[in-house]
Amino acid sequence: MTDVAVLTPDPADPTYSTLWPGVLDRLGEALATARITARPTPWTDHVENARALMDFPLVLPLLVWGYHQHHDRWVQACTTWAEAGAPLANPAATLRWNADKRYLARLAEKGVAVPETIFADHVDAAVLEAAFAATGAETLIVKPTVSGGAWRTLRVAAGELLDAALADAPVGGTMIQPYLKAIETEGETSLLYFDGELSHVVNKRPGAAGEFRIQTQYGGQYQALKAAPQGALDLAERTLAAIDEDLLYARIDMTKDDDGDWVLMEAELIEPDFYLAAAPEAGARFGQAVRARLER
Repeated sequence: MTDVAVLTPDPADPTYSTLWPGVLDRLGEALATARITARPTPWTDHVENARALMDFPLVLPLLVWGYHQHHDRWVQACTTWAEAGAPLANPAATLRWNADKRYLARLAEKGVAVPETIFADHVDAAVLEAAFAATGAETLIVKPTVSGGAWRTLRVAAGELLDAALADAPVGGTMIQPYLKAIETEGETSLLYFDGELSHVVNKRPGAAGEFRIQTQYGGQYQALKAAPQGALDLAERTLAAIDEDLLYARIDMTKDDDGDWVLMEAELIEPDFYLAAAPEAGARFGQAVRARLER
């Protein structure tokens, strides 16, 4: 068996303490199919010094949940790992830029279809009023540029009392998008890639009428698809070509806009849920991708 490190949440943060061990177990089972043992270690133990990570042939940052709430420390950690040449997959430089969703603007410049998005350094009633005027949308989605799991994500309708609607608004960098109704009817589709090859496809839908968040903590329902819709596959391939980096794994999330065209919601390259509960057979494919990476 070959040991690899799996970076886990900050042990001082109880937010995910009951959730991540089960995900680690599924990940460990997947890796074991390729004779690999997952050795968990908190990412926060390696922010200033990567020495302990250098003992491993590979480091997987797949459970760094909560990093978005400590973005400065995350950037520092990624810089530390990059300078030390720590064997992270995905690479530390990728982990750094992928933490801030302003990368969507750069991908759009390369021809990737993304929703209309307004980026702002903060959000208040005046910023929202200007966004409603600029987009003509009846409903907007407001979320931090550095976020995860729908953290501080709001849906705001025109005519709402904006100050009240923003009570739990993002602090700092914010992205504002027209609400896409397809989220409620068709959900979001994720294409999972291991070592550049499409592994599986999962559709995620809200679990209750009127809900817009598709995460499991909000009742989201996940189902593996037999194949990717052609338009979704085309967008995923275009996204990966635009990123053009050596990725062990990638999850490309998308939905349809109000014209029925596929648009990229996120390219998750840090700690994507692989949805192995919905597609358990994909675990062995990930194990083989890691084994191939170790033997390169």
